Amino acid sequence: MLITILILIAIALIIFATLVAMQPDDFRITRSTAISAPPPAVFAQVNDFHQWEAWSPWAKMDPACKNSYEGQTAGKGAIFSWIGNKKVGAGRMTITESRPAEQILIKLEFLKPFKATNTAEFSFKPQSDQTFVTWTMSGKNNFMGKMFGLIMNCDKMIGGDFKKGLAAMKAIAEKK
Repeated sequence: MLITILILIAIALIIFATLVAMQPDDFRITRSTAISAPPPAVFAQVNDFHQWEAWSPWAKMDPACKNSYEGQTAGKGAIFSWIGNKKVGAGRMTITESRPAEQILIKLEFLKPFKATNTAEFSFKPQSDQTFVTWTMSGKNNFMGKMFGLIMNCDKMIGGDFKKGLAAMKAIAEKK
């Protein structure tokens, strides 16, 4: 009887590991919005990490988060690090490319609750009297990421945070 139970557990583990291994190697989460402000005004909200606290959805999750800034004040080379509660974890963002009113690329390094390195991208496209902003995060799924993706819908979870952040950014940029 014990051997039968162990064999069934082993089969279940093999099936689960196979399901996890079959998940995509890469992920990409994207959300967009139109903001009634010129591209330079919207771009400024992202290009300077000091501005993020006003619109970032994660700043609201831990008001006591310890933030630090290094390098440039804004643009390529600007660095933002954080250590927060279990909802926001710890990590570091570095702007690796900054093309005014067009695109920003960010190296996004998570340290806690798990280690991962991803890319965040913001693009800004003028459309008549508005700016169409797209926020994307992409990266590789390791085994743990694939396993987490089976349990949680990461696109819905993180995409929901992106929507909140873009809505807050919209409110700020449209006031100015």
